[in-house]
Amino acid sequence: MAVTVETLEKLERRITLTLAAADINSEVETRLKKLARTVKADGFRPGKVPMSVVAQRYGYSVQYEVMNDKLGQAFNAAANEAQLRVAGMPNIAQKDESPEGQLAFDATFEVYPEVKIGDLAASEVERVSSEVTEEAIDKTVEILRKQRRTFAQRAAAEAAADGDRVTIDFEGKIDGETFAGGKAEGFQFLLGEGQMLEAFEKAVRGMKAGESKTFPLAFPEDYHGKDVAGKEADFLVTVKKIEAQHLPEVNEAFAKSLGIKDATIEALRADIKKNLEREVKFRVLARNKAAVMDALVAAAELDIPKALVSGETERLVEGAREDLKKRGVKDADKAPIPAELFTAQAERRVRLGLVVSELVRANNLQAKPEQLQAHIEELSQSYEKPAEVVRWYLSDRQRLAEVEAIVIENNVTEFVLAKAKVSDKALPFDELMAQA
Repeated sequence: MAVTVETLEKLERRITLTLAAADINSEVETRLKKLARTVKADGFRPGKVPMSVVAQRYGYSVQYEVMNDKLGQAFNAAANEAQLRVAGMPNIAQKDESPEGQLAFDATFEVYPEVKIGDLAASEVERVSSEVTEEAIDKTVEILRKQRRTFAQRAAAEAAADGDRVTIDFEGKIDGETFAGGKAEGFQFLLGEGQMLEAFEKAVRGMKAGESKTFPLAFPEDYHGKDVAGKEADFLVTVKKIEAQHLPEVNEAFAKSLGIKDATIEALRADIKKNLEREVKFRVLARNKAAVMDALVAAAELDIPKALVSGETERLVEGAREDLKKRGVKDADKAPIPAELFTAQAERRVRLGLVVSELVRANNLQAKPEQLQAHIEELSQSYEKPAEVVRWYLSDRQRLAEVEAIVIENNVTEFVLAKAKVSDKALPFDELMAQA
C-alpha cells in the first residue's frame, strides 16, 4: 500500500498510520499471558495468578508498550517505503476518527534537508602558518626553569623585587567597609608576574619584611569581581616574609632532571623543538579548520531541522551541567540553565554537521584506515609510552569514532583549501600560542 506523505512546512511532513485493533488486543493478551507465568500476588502461588488480576494490575502498562512498539514499527515501515530520511523523533497523535476496527494516528516529523554547496572556488579562506624559532625554545627553557625553581628567605634588610615570593597580610576597604575577598593573612604571590593588579604589585615592590603600608587602588571597570569593579579601595599591607627565587642552571644535570636520555643541552633543545612543532601543527590545523568551516557555512544553502537543533541544544545544556559538576557547584543538575543561551551555537553545529556530511558523501572524504592509524600514532608521541596509548585508542570504539571525526574534518579542510581562494599568513609563534 502506497504511503501518502503530506508536506506541511519546509522540512515538516505528516503521514497517517493505521493499526488493526485486533492485532493490538492479541499482542496485549499474549504479553499478559507470558507475564502471568512469573508475576507474584498475595494469596496466589507464582504462575497461578488469575488473568483478571494480571490484566487489572499490568494491562495499562502492557498496552502502552504494545502501542509504542506497533507504532514504531509502522512508522519505520512507512518512512522506508516513502524513502524518507527522518530527522529526529516523530510526534505521533491519535486521530479523532478512525476506520472501523482500526486505530488511526498522525505522525508529524521532519526530514533531512537538501544541502546545496556553492562554488568553493569563489570562497575566500585565510590559511595560517607558524614556525618554532630559537626564541620560542629559549622561552620554553625559561618556563621549565621556573617550574623547578626554589626559594630562600631574604635578609631582613633586603627589599622585595620582581621574581621574589612575598607573604603578606592585607585588608582592603571601600567607603570604610571591608569587602568580600578583600582580606587575607599569610597570602603568597610572585612579585612581577602579573598575579596581582599592577597597582598592588607596585605598592609591595621595594617593601621589607615587617613593613606596613597603606595605599589607594582603583579596580578596573572590567574587573572580574563585579561588586568592586570600577571602585576605589584603600589597602593596608604588611609584608611578613620575602623569599628570593633560585633558577636551576641550564646544564646536563638540568637536562637529565627533565628525562632527556642524552642529558645534553643540545638534546634538551631538540626535544623542546619537537614538542613545540607538534603543538604548532595542531594549533595551525585547528585555526585553518575553523576558517574552512566558516567558509563552508557561508557557501551552503539549506533548511535546518528544528528537531536536530532541539536535540543539540539539550546536549549543550547537559554539557554545561556536567561542567558545573566538575567545578564543584552544588545541585548542578538542578541549576536553571536557559536553553536559549545555546540556540545559536546549536543551530551552527547542526548546519555545519549537515554541510560537512554532504561534502564528505559527495567527494568520498571518509577516513581511511591508514589515516586513522597515522593520526593515533601522532597523538601517542606526546606520551611517555606511545605503544600503550595506541592500544588505548584501538581498544575502544567510541575513542576510535572520535579520531575518525577528526580525520574526516582534516580531509574536508584539505579538500576545501585545494579549491578555495587561499591567502597565506605567517603568524608569529607567540601570537599563535596565545590564542585559545
